[in-house]
Amino acid sequence: MDRNSWIGLALIVGVMFFWSYLTKPTPEETAERQKVQDSLIQVQKDRAQKQILLDQEMANNPSITNSGANSDSIVKSQLGDFSSFASGERKFYTVENNLMKIRFLNQGGRVYSVELKNYKKFDGTPLILFDGDSTEFGLNFFAQNRSIATNQLFFEMEKGSDNLVVSDKPETMAFILKLAEGQHIEYVYTISPDTYHVDFDINFLGMNNLISANTGNIALQWKSFISSLEKGRKWEESNTTIIYKFNEADIDKLSETSDEANENLNTPLKWISYKQQFFNVALIADGAFSNASVKLEKELTNPNYLKQFSSEISLPYNSKANESIPMSFYFGPNHYQTLKKLDVDLEEVVTLGRNIIRWINVGVVIPLFNWLGKFIGNYGVIILVLTIIIKLVLFPFTYKSYISTAKMKVLKPEVDKLSEKFPKPEDAMKKQQATMALYKKVGVSPLGGCLPMLFQMPILFAMFRFFPNSIELRQESFLWAQDLSSYDAVIHLPFTVPLGFGDHISLWCLLMTIVNVVYLKFNDQMSMSNNQIPGMKLMMYMMPVMMLFWFNSYASALSYYYFLSLLITIIQTWLIRKTVSDEEVLAKLKAAQANKKVAPKSKWQTRLEEMAKQKGYQLPKK
Repeated sequence: MDRNSWIGLALIVGVMFFWSYLTKPTPEETAERQKVQDSLIQVQKDRAQKQILLDQEMANNPSITNSGANSDSIVKSQLGDFSSFASGERKFYTVENNLMKIRFLNQGGRVYSVELKNYKKFDGTPLILFDGDSTEFGLNFFAQNRSIATNQLFFEMEKGSDNLVVSDKPETMAFILKLAEGQHIEYVYTISPDTYHVDFDINFLGMNNLISANTGNIALQWKSFISSLEKGRKWEESNTTIIYKFNEADIDKLSETSDEANENLNTPLKWISYKQQFFNVALIADGAFSNASVKLEKELTNPNYLKQFSSEISLPYNSKANESIPMSFYFGPNHYQTLKKLDVDLEEVVTLGRNIIRWINVGVVIPLFNWLGKFIGNYGVIILVLTIIIKLVLFPFTYKSYISTAKMKVLKPEVDKLSEKFPKPEDAMKKQQATMALYKKVGVSPLGGCLPMLFQMPILFAMFRFFPNSIELRQESFLWAQDLSSYDAVIHLPFTVPLGFGDHISLWCLLMTIVNVVYLKFNDQMSMSNNQIPGMKLMMYMMPVMMLFWFNSYASALSYYYFLSLLITIIQTWLIRKTVSDEEVLAKLKAAQANKKVAPKSKWQTRLEEMAKQKGYQLPKK
């Protein structure tokens, strides 16, 4: 790569950085945006606080709730027999096992929040999967010709305690809306030790006389604001979506990159998952949900949240006197083995690629990674050993690729003679055919150096999927990288560089880029020609620069792996080069040519000869 190419490359990068600096917002604009954002957040907080105070005031001051027959009659007309549950005192109940702490709220009889004990947010605070005030969960149905929503009704705790610890056996929390003796709606939660899985049953007793008989289904409304839990918000946002599994085994999802997406799912479903980069909350049917509609919206006002998810799920209801709808929750990490144990294909929420890429990750990478983890305590060292093992397995392909390139290199003088023999553009077909005849004569395939590399591509793509989505690497440090699942920012910029670069510089990504350039330079020295087209050479060296932009905000573990992989490839190639000389390769070619029997023509050569004959070219004599 000559000086002009380097200057051109530097100018391109410089212009991009300069443009980013020019277009960055001024401190006044930043302050104004923050002011608007803070005001919106404050309005939301004020509204929520006013509602809480109003609920408390109504619960504590009977003169408000019972100020007159007019107020009672309005509530009675709206809720009918459910009007007695419209007001009450908000009470919280806690159940915890060794993995999570669940808070229940009597208003709605629902799970208010879930804390995962073994994980923290990126800032070191407790990891709360969702906050109850930003979540809705309840039944919507018609009873006595009225629309009833249980999310705001006050349940009574039927079974459990204020603080329940699950140690050696499952424990139950039950909440009930008891309209009369033998007539109620009951929510039953069963929490077991050593699991993120919670059984959830909705029981109806004697409700067939109240709930419309022709309903067929009861709607379950589930809304939630998805909290930001990781350091790299953009990457986390692009891995946050609603994933769902149809009862016939097909799995689909809403677009992660859309600001708004929705889907009407008109066939039975097995589960719906509110999935984030490393965690998910899933509602799993014991049998199947009848159908559902799902929707996501990107959250633009509150920086604490990524997106808003909502689902309206149809639960099968047969209007029986005694009826139960069993289902369950999963509140936990996107850990492949943990999810697989549930045996409902929930492990599919872990982004590991598709087809052969996923097969490599599931069948090879994850078992090998976990096996190494039994003996090595540092994940940076595990990645190093994993890379060495992979490169040793792929070494035969690397060796074959080198030998093929070396053969092409030693044949270059012969190819140059053919170029001199057929200098005219109209002789291009003759030159091509003569070149192919030469390769066939000495037993060299032009694709010999490419095919071995193609076999390695699935592994490269598998690593691209594995490292950014491996929860084992989350908040694990190595050298200067504090979190291998996120970028390792060693320099923070006062502006944001476009094309995904961000407002920081990742050192592992920078080192990967440098080694990539060295690798290209090393390969360039071994290529057949030193007179490549300048534009092509510039494009070749532009690729590492583009990778710098693409990978700068990716998981540092991925950049670290590619850095190691390229470095080991350089070492392997250097060792092969030291042990295999061009003279030795040429001697083997001549020996093979002397001992070679006349082989049948390949389809490619036959086709070239036919094309040449059709154009009236005279074929060279052997």
